[in-house]
Amino acid sequence: MSERASQIKEAFVSFIAAQQDCSRDGLRAALVDFAPTARFLMCHPFGEIYGGTKFFDQAYAPLLEALPDLERRDMIVMAGTTPEGQDWLGTMGNYSGTFSAPFLDIPPTGHIAHMRYHEFYRFSGDEIIEVQAIWDIPELMMQARAWPMSPQLGSLITTPAPMSGDGVTISGDGQAALDHVIAMLTDLCRYPSNPDPTIMRLHDYWHPKMNWYGPAGIGTARGIAGFRNWHQGPFLRGMPDRKLDALGDLMSHWISEGEYVCETGWPNMRLSVTGDGWMGIAPTGQEILLRSLDFWRLEEGLIRENWVLVDLLDAYQQLGVDVLARMREFNKTRVLQRLPQLDWRHA
Repeated sequence: MSERASQIKEAFVSFIAAQQDCSRDGLRAALVDFAPTARFLMCHPFGEIYGGTKFFDQAYAPLLEALPDLERRDMIVMAGTTPEGQDWLGTMGNYSGTFSAPFLDIPPTGHIAHMRYHEFYRFSGDEIIEVQAIWDIPELMMQARAWPMSPQLGSLITTPAPMSGDGVTISGDGQAALDHVIAMLTDLCRYPSNPDPTIMRLHDYWHPKMNWYGPAGIGTARGIAGFRNWHQGPFLRGMPDRKLDALGDLMSHWISEGEYVCETGWPNMRLSVTGDGWMGIAPTGQEILLRSLDFWRLEEGLIRENWVLVDLLDAYQQLGVDVLARMREFNKTRVLQRLPQLDWRHA
């Protein structure tokens, strides 16, 4: 681990401790320690928030109200300095707890629920000045059987930690891993300008037993064939003109350590919905911008695991579809209130 990566992680320790416990007082106190003008770029519908106290009130407080025994489990923590000289820390994991009251009008289930997060923190010295974060809100909708859009093609699973078991102890020079991921993305974008799909050279970059952990609404895929069938094929048919930040004018932030690479961009992809449409949305030809926060893990020189979260609710919103409003219409006969605590003797 580089000296700067170690310093960033050390500065994050107190916030990690507060998040693991998820007590109201602990979380609020930890967020107050952020820079007073810290900017929180959150997934839809939260939007842009300034200041740790406002972030707690607008995002964490409603989540704690819905899942009062909330806990957070980091599964990847990595840090470093981007090629542009910015210091970032990236985290991936799951929020979980008993879904006891509505969250964003998602009906509670009374059962344990999980919601993946990808959260990136930008540092100035030891102080956090910016956050870019996606919470997989559609994952909660699906567990509540309240998802109002098309069924996802991939599998719905609880996203696992890296199978190598080292996601929170990552260290080492990550330049080779970063070069590999950038080369992979470069070749992906050679198609469809070159209509031969072999130009993407997937087998040169991806492990034959790869797992691609996509956001709820797209789902998880296993192996190169699963990746093509359940994500890449529909994505390219619907948006063949996609442009990634590495090859265009959008801005992403890249850090790498050891066998891991991560990227955050707000946004980092430009595309138009044409062809077959996407996720059940009819093609409109409208250009949209995607926010995608990604983690990759290499094994034996190939990508074995890829965790991807896209702000799908924002993408739908750009296309004129208010998913939360649609969900309310589909579920307006369900009671939106705190569920009674069950007595095990009579449950």
